[in-house]
Amino acid sequence: MLEFTDEQESFRSVVREFAESEIRPYAEEWDREHKFPTPTVQAMGELGLFGLMFSEEWGGADAGLITQCLAIEEIGRVDQSMGITLEAAVSLGARPIAEYGTDDQKTQWLPDLVSGQRLAAFGLTEPDGGSDAGATATRAEQEKDDWVINGSKTFITNSGTDITSLITATAQTQEGISSIIIPSNTEGLIVEPPYRKMGWHASDTHGLIFQDCRVPKANILGKPGRGFAQFLSTLDDGRVAIAALAVGLIAACLEECVTYANERNAFGKPIGSYQAVAFKCADMATSLETARLATYHAAGLRDAGKPFKREAAIAKLHATEAAVSATREATQIFGGYGFIDETPVARYYRDAKVLEIGEGTSEIQRIVISRELGLGELG
Repeated sequence: MLEFTDEQESFRSVVREFAESEIRPYAEEWDREHKFPTPTVQAMGELGLFGLMFSEEWGGADAGLITQCLAIEEIGRVDQSMGITLEAAVSLGARPIAEYGTDDQKTQWLPDLVSGQRLAAFGLTEPDGGSDAGATATRAEQEKDDWVINGSKTFITNSGTDITSLITATAQTQEGISSIIIPSNTEGLIVEPPYRKMGWHASDTHGLIFQDCRVPKANILGKPGRGFAQFLSTLDDGRVAIAALAVGLIAACLEECVTYANERNAFGKPIGSYQAVAFKCADMATSLETARLATYHAAGLRDAGKPFKREAAIAKLHATEAAVSATREATQIFGGYGFIDETPVARYYRDAKVLEIGEGTSEIQRIVISRELGLGELG
């Protein structure tokens, strides 16, 4: 049975109230105008949403992944773009510095990131890499006391906002794949124009080019050659958080569909009284409960310091695929109105697909689960 503490339930209520008052009224406009709402993001920071998983030393709350997932679920319930902004800033942006950074690096970067007044990005994916994250072509060479970085990255969230402070990029070094902190104002760092995306229109996503980017030797994150292991661990956290984002989307679809099915009449009675519609809603409710259980089970294992790689992959796989199905059925229930952009379910439909792709595709999750079952290498 899934139970949260009274404190967590109170926190969920606070986040939901914020999401309803400060995000929902503007989400359609932000989506239509492809607008990244910096003041709202910083207001999320003032609410403490970016600092939940970090120690009090850096201004955080030491609250754990369960509480972080509650925040992501509630924000994602009203706007997936703001949900992924929060998720990526924490799981991919700030967490690697908290986990692997030196005291000097933490002192320099974490206070602003934990407060949500600045954002960090995680540069992993490359044009010719995709799911093959080990095929990193970006290179970093030591020249005296500096790293000189050349290469490119694709699909990097939070990398080009007016409050982005750094990008942690993976690069091939003499020791193997390493992670290096690149401040956003570094000469030679080129932020390409934003992508024309199918969804997540209010989320900031760019390609990056490194042309002789020179940063101090001290900007290495952790030990040289440990970047691959670092990002695999980072992605485990991120997959649970993405699952929470998907749970929020399923919840949003169910709420919209139940309301609409009770209000919309056809053939003399509400469409929700017809089995064809009622069963879609019932299946959606079932998916919501199972996805939520899988997600918070994985988060609970992580907070307890127990292995959770398989559970993270299961949660991410099940929740994201369930979210895509929920948005498809939601647009079907809404009929022609579901095809109109101003209808929330149309935005949900466009936002959903990337959940099966980002932070490890569904196919990658199946590989992880299979290997955790002892099935070895798969072709």
